[in-house]
Amino acid sequence: MKATITAVGGFVPSYILNNDAITAMVDTTSDWIEKRTGIKERRIAKNDDHSTSYLAVAAIENLIQSYEVDPLEIQGLILATATPDYILAPTASKICEKSGLLNAFGFDMNVACSGFLFALEMGATMIESGRYQKIIIVGADKMSSIVDYQDRNTCILFGDGAGAVLIEKAVEGYGIQKTILKTDGSGTDSLLVPAGGSKNPASLVSILHKKHFIYQDGSYVFKKAVASMSEVCNEVLQENEWTKEDIDWVVPHQANLRIIKAVSDNLNIDFDKVKVNIEKYGNTTSATVPLCLWDFKNDFKEGQNILITTFGAGFSWGAACIKWGVMRRRKNEKSKVNQLQSAECLS
Repeated sequence: MKATITAVGGFVPSYILNNDAITAMVDTTSDWIEKRTGIKERRIAKNDDHSTSYLAVAAIENLIQSYEVDPLEIQGLILATATPDYILAPTASKICEKSGLLNAFGFDMNVACSGFLFALEMGATMIESGRYQKIIIVGADKMSSIVDYQDRNTCILFGDGAGAVLIEKAVEGYGIQKTILKTDGSGTDSLLVPAGGSKNPASLVSILHKKHFIYQDGSYVFKKAVASMSEVCNEVLQENEWTKEDIDWVVPHQANLRIIKAVSDNLNIDFDKVKVNIEKYGNTTSATVPLCLWDFKNDFKEGQNILITTFGAGFSWGAACIKWGVMRRRKNEKSKVNQLQSAECLS
């Protein structure tokens, strides 16, 4: 038995923070940002009430409204996020309540930019065990809540958003294949929020020194991301006995367009096969991969081979192979069927 994605949903805030607006905050240019990152704009949750749970609930609502899904049949929710609503009190609990997932357990998982892939693997194993039938995986982050908009190194990169998928038992031959996940704690100090946890609790000093914002050693993270994603992709293809010619689509973490292109070059995969939406959303951390799945859902066809790869703080990274399965019927498709049936009856 394998698990497969049967429905997708997504949400991004309406407010657009483009590169021109960034140049009014820090010493940079719109052309420089786009050339170095591939980002033209990012979505920001401006409303104080629009926390990570709000973004996640909106993505789940989009999924439920788009497909034939009964929220009461959902048995579990795994939230991948680096920006929970609270340090104590799982954000997933609030999401279950607000989304009407009244029969589902829920918990948070923080693996930063690799969170969605790690959560997908955990959810898939739950389905494969036979003990669960329907689990929703959400990647959601309000990165604007931990970005210092006076720090040119980070404020140009991040945006807010959420993506969600429903996973269920796959039709034989389809579904999530073998996945490889990795971590390397030695890279922790190169990408983190230094204060606010148990190691460095919030204090007047930590606030004055801006230790509650994200810090990144950009050049080191860039090199490590390219090398790690390239290596793990080759490993997972070998593990699944796939070749690069077998790949129909690559869905990479959207951290930097130059990273994505470098990984594509290292794998010798045509860049036309690589799904990219970083120019619209920036790096939404846990949400980048599910937002890509949502944005390009119409391109993924039954039986196609999809390679997903991520890299994030921790360091954490991984890759997964998916033979795209049978999706649930979309509600608008059912409506069209009913309209045709009604027309036939009238004729």
